[in-house]
Amino acid sequence: MEKFPTERLEALFQALADRTRLRLLNLLVGEEMCVCYFVEALRTTQPKISRHLAYLRRSGLVTAQRNGKWIHYQLRLPASPQFARILRLTLETIASDPQMQKDRARLQSISRAPQKFVQIQSGPLPTAVPCCPEVSDAQ
Repeated sequence: MEKFPTERLEALFQALADRTRLRLLNLLVGEEMCVCYFVEALRTTQPKISRHLAYLRRSGLVTAQRNGKWIHYQLRLPASPQFARILRLTLETIASDPQMQKDRARLQSISRAPQKFVQIQSGPLPTAVPCCPEVSDAQ
C-alpha cells in the first residue's frame, strides 16, 4: 500500500531527527564507504552504526551494495523534489556544525592512513561518488 505524502514526510523527518543519523549522512556526502570507517570517524560502536544505517536504508536516504564481504553505503536523494530539497538544506545546514566538521576531518585522516587502524586495514577506502553536488561544493 502506497503511503500518503504526509506519511512519507513524517518518515523523512523522523530519519533526520537523530544526531547519529545526521552525522552518518554528513559523512556520506560525496562518499561511499563501509561501516568500519563510520565506526572510526564517529568513535562509536559497530552495532550502533549498523542500527542507524538500517534505519536510514528503510527511510530511503541510504543505499547499500555488497562487494564481497563488504557493504558499501551511499547517500540517496529522495525521488520527490520537495523531499530532496529538505535533505539538501539539512545537509548544508549541518555542514557548519563543529562536530560534523570534526567527523569529516577524522574521516579524511583515516582515509589517508588506514594502516593506522587495525580494524579497517583490509577494508576498502571510502570512494568519492557524484551525489548531491550542491552540498558537496558547499563543504
